[in-house]
Amino acid sequence: MERLLLALLVIVGVPAATVAYVIVVERLVGLLPDRRRTLARPWLWVAPGIALLFVFLVYPSLNTLYISFFNADSSKFIALENYRYVFTDQTMLIAIRDNVIWLVVFTALTVGLGLVTAVLTDRVPYESVAKGIIFLPMAVSFVAAGVIWKFMYDYRPAGSPQTGTLNAILTTVIPGFQPQAWLTLGPWNNLFLIAVGVWAWTGFCMVILSAALKGIPTEVLEAARVDGAGEFQIFRRVIVPMIGSTIAVVTTTMIIFALKAFDIVYVMTNGNFETEVVANRMYKEMFNVRDFGRASAIAVLLLAAIVPVMMINIRRFQQQEEMR
Repeated sequence: MERLLLALLVIVGVPAATVAYVIVVERLVGLLPDRRRTLARPWLWVAPGIALLFVFLVYPSLNTLYISFFNADSSKFIALENYRYVFTDQTMLIAIRDNVIWLVVFTALTVGLGLVTAVLTDRVPYESVAKGIIFLPMAVSFVAAGVIWKFMYDYRPAGSPQTGTLNAILTTVIPGFQPQAWLTLGPWNNLFLIAVGVWAWTGFCMVILSAALKGIPTEVLEAARVDGAGEFQIFRRVIVPMIGSTIAVVTTTMIIFALKAFDIVYVMTNGNFETEVVANRMYKEMFNVRDFGRASAIAVLLLAAIVPVMMINIRRFQQQEEMR
């Protein structure tokens, strides 16, 4: 009964509250002098959005920062002790190292492969089919992608039937090849995990960059060819500069995903075999160790890493708007 009432509240109450707010706002605006209506109406309309942002984003962020200065159960103020743990604990240092590997390798591969596939598929008659196949992994959740690729990397001892696709292929094609427990082979296992993320995200990068490619005037490309430029020169000196802003946006998106990588690592290794990442460590501190102070400090570290990237992206958008 409680669930039914909650469902009715959401289905009926939310639209009713929205309509009521619109009516109230318009009546209040109607009471104002004409010269103040233009100024007041936008603020009254965005007020609910600002309130939601404060409740669900600003307040939790500030509260997380506050909790990060306390001990595990928030009963004792310990100043910067949690941050000392973040930057000195061996497990955390491994997590930070692995996140840097994700940041560099994952971002470079997804954006690079996305750009290359966007350029190549743009020149074939079966463009839509090719793009559909490459984009298809985006329809799979990252948890499901982790499960799929865990079977791909699965290991059975030599002499046993290999259920892992990779070991099965290699033992069949290469005589005498010994099956490998790929996810335990450090430091290469980090690259095997990153490969899953690349498989899932390359299609996204390709679609965004392909849309930018469509905006390049064909006259510019033809003029470059008439001037004797080769295809590689056109790619490097014409295509890349003209879609540079889109490449920057896609790169920023991939950097943010790399910094908060969690699903794939959690499903495939749970951070074992030196594949730990910062977000997975935060999850363990929060729900396994139940140390809210350390978990909050790690969350603040992630936020501090992501905010500058977002600021750069916002600044770029502002520059583009000024150019327009």
